[in-house]
Amino acid sequence: MEDVRPEHQPIDVLILAAGLGTRMRSNLAKVLHRLDGRPLISHVWRTAAALDPRRIYVVVGHQGEEVRRAVALEETNADRTRFVIQEKQLGTGDAVIAARPFLADDESTVLILSGDVPMIRPETLAGLVQHHRSHRGKGAAATLLTVKLKDPAGYGRVVRDHEGLFERVVEQKDATDEERQISEINAGIYSFESRKLFAALEKVRNDNAQGEYYLTDVPGILREEGEDVAVFNHHDAFEVEGVNDRVQLSDLERLLCRRTISRLMLDYGVTFIDPKNAYVSEQASIGRDTIIHPSVTIEGRTVIGDGCEIRSGTRIANSRIGRSVEIRDNCLIVDSEVADGAAVGPMAHLRDKAEIGPDARIGNFVEVKKSRIGRGTKASHLTYLGDAAIGENTNIGAGTITCNYDGVRKHETTIGDNVKIGSDTMLVAPITVGDGAATGAGSVVTKNVEPGKLVVGAPARAIKTLDTNGATAGEKNKD
Repeated sequence: MEDVRPEHQPIDVLILAAGLGTRMRSNLAKVLHRLDGRPLISHVWRTAAALDPRRIYVVVGHQGEEVRRAVALEETNADRTRFVIQEKQLGTGDAVIAARPFLADDESTVLILSGDVPMIRPETLAGLVQHHRSHRGKGAAATLLTVKLKDPAGYGRVVRDHEGLFERVVEQKDATDEERQISEINAGIYSFESRKLFAALEKVRNDNAQGEYYLTDVPGILREEGEDVAVFNHHDAFEVEGVNDRVQLSDLERLLCRRTISRLMLDYGVTFIDPKNAYVSEQASIGRDTIIHPSVTIEGRTVIGDGCEIRSGTRIANSRIGRSVEIRDNCLIVDSEVADGAAVGPMAHLRDKAEIGPDARIGNFVEVKKSRIGRGTKASHLTYLGDAAIGENTNIGAGTITCNYDGVRKHETTIGDNVKIGSDTMLVAPITVGDGAATGAGSVVTKNVEPGKLVVGAPARAIKTLDTNGATAGEKNKD
């Protein structure tokens, strides 16, 4: 059925995010607890934004500034989101009343979401709005999203009349024994016509077990006044699962991870050796024929290419891994890039925008921080490379350190192509080592090294000139 309301009538979204969340037993507001690495409010806001509404209003109370900052990390249009303060925690109806100055006198469809229901999809909300606008050929004053649960305990029940039409919502604590047997529950997601919503809210009373102003009373009031109230029954209860305590949060995390891993295996051709013993963010992307071993954690917006192998104990967060890369056991890779054909680990640490070039090798107990490692370069053991730019086909000996911090500022080390850095070399930045140069074992390099020079000692000094293959000049023709 076609949408009968004017096409220009805007959609405004109101997200209720002011609750304390006492059952979380936490000093942190409930909507700031994380699912898939992001605050719950971030999930809900992103879903709302996908509908391209005119405005998104977020009702905040406890830790409101922290909620604002969480939303700001997602927001790209600073003019779209407005924050509304609920001064006292007097229920969901009171939370909506706080938005009255922005919405009461407007002609819009108001979509109300809960900040602790993070899995709802944009497609479902679009279906709700369409059902709301086309109900009985003229549109409804209010539409509730409902689901049926095998165990509806704790949720408000949707009471229907003898014709199967909406009658009212009754909260768990106010329900009779008969009403508690109803399996259809109110998901806390609504579509209202703005003027009718706020007119009905004026008639809501707090004579209930909680002493609060329930938004759930509004559809019943509208029905008593002769308005059409619709029900949009949704088939997927997982989408409307709310987070009331840490057990529910953990359950959602596990279910989301299982769905993500199943999708990667079935749709993208990724192999998981033990799917139940891996964690992969929903935001991550993994290519075909990549193998994920047990006890691997992949977080955030990580992208992993085709044909990689990620071995046990590794954690990768917000990083890009190219094709045919091997990440060996027990590596930590954060905010970094590894190019095609490279190998990392075991027990290596890449961080702060480290860039590992094609076919490079980063080995045991090597830490790379904010550094660029060129094609084919090797740093195989016990090395720290910080704030460095290293060229191609260079070999970094065991125990090498780029001494990048002078106690006040960080400085960069530049190492050219085809360089050989001897074991236990200390490179005191800022410093440049030219192409084809070499350092002897145990050198402390405090001055720039010219291309093709061999330096040794502490402080290091040049003692020989090397040919292009790294041999001492004059030795090339020796037997």
